[in-house]
Amino acid sequence: MERVPAVRRRRLGEELRRLRDLAGLTSGEAAKRAGWHQSKVSRIETGRSSVRPEDVATLLDVYAVRDRDLRELLATLAGRGYQRGWWHDFRDVLPVEYRDFITLETGACRARSMENSVVPGLLQTPAYARALTREVMPHLTEKEVEALVDVRIARQAVLHQDRPLELSAVLDESVLRRTVGGREVMADQLLHLEQAASLPQVHLQVLPFTAGGHQGLVNSFVIFSFPRTADLDVVVVDHLTSSLYVDRKEDIAAYGAAFARLAARALPRADSTDMITRIRKEVS
Repeated sequence: MERVPAVRRRRLGEELRRLRDLAGLTSGEAAKRAGWHQSKVSRIETGRSSVRPEDVATLLDVYAVRDRDLRELLATLAGRGYQRGWWHDFRDVLPVEYRDFITLETGACRARSMENSVVPGLLQTPAYARALTREVMPHLTEKEVEALVDVRIARQAVLHQDRPLELSAVLDESVLRRTVGGREVMADQLLHLEQAASLPQVHLQVLPFTAGGHQGLVNSFVIFSFPRTADLDVVVVDHLTSSLYVDRKEDIAAYGAAFARLAARALPRADSTDMITRIRKEVS
């Protein structure tokens, strides 16, 4: 499995190379203006070495990039905030892969999520998250479980910030019918989904059993998109014991097309909410 830092370095390098080309400079000319050796620019652009936010700022100055949002995004990809995010306080209980995931989620402007088994973390209630964590990771202590639940709920702040994350989620019907934590917990979770579906930043659809087999049955996945440029998109594919980070343009396009097909086969938003309500009444 390739970790986010490697993915982000390569994506950052590609974007910096694109900006250099737009500025009409060779890597040697860029290095000279930055006061560096040409090999440093090459290592940064190929993602072979880490890069400090200060170095990114230097290159952006050389390329006359003044867009504040783009500068902020590229500084984040270089590592600013990676070690100092709120989740750093939970580093003793969070696997490094989970921290990587939160880093992407926090910096994204849009997420397209296909879930075939459980409610997406951004839409879980504390009771559902607690029951799910206990069942999936029975070896954890109660303190560790509560810490992970706290993290799960803290993540949801991205949906309510000044510039909220736009979440498009397609849920297989099995997500709604799997009674996690008992009937009362599940009924509350379904009610929470109904309420979340009314938020303008949340586009929630249900893929009913009547849709038959579909690509989402193979793996759940999330496509993260970032401000200003689609070239920085990353796909996270869930596996049993880890997650795979995909950033090749061809693969991202394939996952994007798959999500579009799944959304087209899913129920419209209003009908999806109606189904959630019907199932909640059955559970209650």
